[in-house]
Amino acid sequence: MENLTLRVSNRDVLGKKTRFLRREGITPVHLFGHNLNSLALQCDTVQLQQLIAQAGMTKLINLEIEPEKQPKSVFIREIQRQPSTGALIHVDFYQIRKSEKIKVEVPIVLTGEAPAMKLKGRSLMQTLNNLSIECLPDKLPPQIEVDLSPLEEANQAIHVRDITLGSGITINTDPDQLVVKITEAVAEKVVEEVVTEEVEEVKAEAEAEGQSTE
Repeated sequence: MENLTLRVSNRDVLGKKTRFLRREGITPVHLFGHNLNSLALQCDTVQLQQLIAQAGMTKLINLEIEPEKQPKSVFIREIQRQPSTGALIHVDFYQIRKSEKIKVEVPIVLTGEAPAMKLKGRSLMQTLNNLSIECLPDKLPPQIEVDLSPLEEANQAIHVRDITLGSGITINTDPDQLVVKITEAVAEKVVEEVVTEEVEEVKAEAEAEGQSTE
C-alpha cells in the first residue's frame, strides 16, 4: 500500500498567536522523533483533515517539509480538537525509523456474521476495541479484523489468543483478554421468572400458615 503524503512548512508563529493561523485555514503542527529536535510546522487545514480521515493513528505518512527534498516517515501521535466544535487545534507527528520496531494500539474491527446471533434473545458483547502490537513500521496493519463466523452457540467467545497476525507482528495484549462473546439474554429472563415464582410460593405458604393459626 502506498504511503499517504502531507506537505508542511516551517512555522515562525508560536504560542497564542497561532490562533491567527487557524483563522486563515492553517493548522500548527509539531514533529518529534529519534535524535530530532522538535520542529514547529504548519499545513493547510483541509488537507490535514483529509489525511487524518485516511490515516488515523496507524498509517505511515510521508511528511514533506519544504524546502527539504527527502520526506520523513511519520505517524500521527496526537490530535487536539476544540471540545465544543471539534475543530482542529494542533497535531503532533512522530518520526520513525523503518528498521526499528514500534509499539502501537491498533483498532479491532469485527467482520462476518455470528450464526449464534440468528436466534432471538442473544447479543454480541465486545469488551476489547484495540490490540497492542509490536512490529516494523511497514508491517503495521491499519486495523485488525476479527471474524465472527466461528461463534455458533451462546456463550461462545473469542479471546486475544485466538487472533492470528502475520509474521513479524507480536501481540502484547494479554492472550486471555476477552474480545467478543455471545450472551444469552433469554436465560437471564428465565432465571428472573424462576426467582419471582419462588418468592410468590413463599408468600403463599406464609399466608396459608397465618390463616391456619387463627
